[in-house]
Amino acid sequence: MPSFAVLTWMTTRQARRADGFLAGSLLPDRARTFWTMTLWRNSANMKRFITDGAHRKAMPKLLDWCDEASIVHWNQVESVLPDWVEADRRMRAQGRPSKVRHPSAAHRNLSYAEPRMSRAASI
Repeated sequence: MPSFAVLTWMTTRQARRADGFLAGSLLPDRARTFWTMTLWRNSANMKRFITDGAHRKAMPKLLDWCDEASIVHWNQVESVLPDWVEADRRMRAQGRPSKVRHPSAAHRNLSYAEPRMSRAASI
């Protein structure tokens, strides 16, 4: 967990400083489950963030750290983050599982437990 915490801090800092970053939210959930949502001016800004710095360093570790991981991208007119209920709905409807070495039974079909929304924090 210490490495995860350090890389989370570094990635959050990277996001706040990234060109095109509009908003973000972190949601620590039960059983060491963590959610991240970010809003970008455009997909080019987001892709630059994903392939650079602390985020790029952290993502390969996902293979071993996680038994469930998924991602979803969508475009929207609003420049405000959706709530976590909407983000969860989109993940289940349009998301895809990420590669992990030891997937849970819920990983492939995104049937993970619903996130608890009470502890979200802005990036």
